[in-house]
Amino acid sequence: MANLNIVLVEPQIPQNTGNISRTCAVTGAALHLVKPYGFVISDKQLKRAGLDYWDKLTIFEYESLDDFLEKNKGGKMFFFTTKGRRTHSEQTYPDNAFLVFGREDRGLPEKLLYENEESCTRIPMRNDLRSLNLSNSVAIAAYEVLRQWDYPDLNRKGKLTQYEW
Repeated sequence: MANLNIVLVEPQIPQNTGNISRTCAVTGAALHLVKPYGFVISDKQLKRAGLDYWDKLTIFEYESLDDFLEKNKGGKMFFFTTKGRRTHSEQTYPDNAFLVFGREDRGLPEKLLYENEESCTRIPMRNDLRSLNLSNSVAIAAYEVLRQWDYPDLNRKGKLTQYEW
């Protein structure tokens, strides 16, 4: 089984984190949460968005970005940012990749981006608009990685409830 890691650095909006937790649950990705948060982890909006998927998640929490980076040394990081020069589909993602996303209101620290230029990854969008919603960005990125990995351990065929195909 391939391992995918979604990292949220200082998430501020509980509904985004809830939606992202659901994406992690259905894809098998681990969710890494870096403090401080803009909400409490027991927030009902967070739980409602993630619904009954919380028990299906692998969640790691960190006190700071430095704490996360220290505890995951050697991991291949991809820093998702509107400032990136390579698109999400140009990158090649190894097993145990970390997809790192910043705060909804200000993204990741520019010093971190500057020091990791080759790993700065952008989802293409129009020039005159700021950015995609965080939970949408995570879903796009996660499914690009899973596509490259040929969707390991994921069910590819649905079935009808009242009819047979």
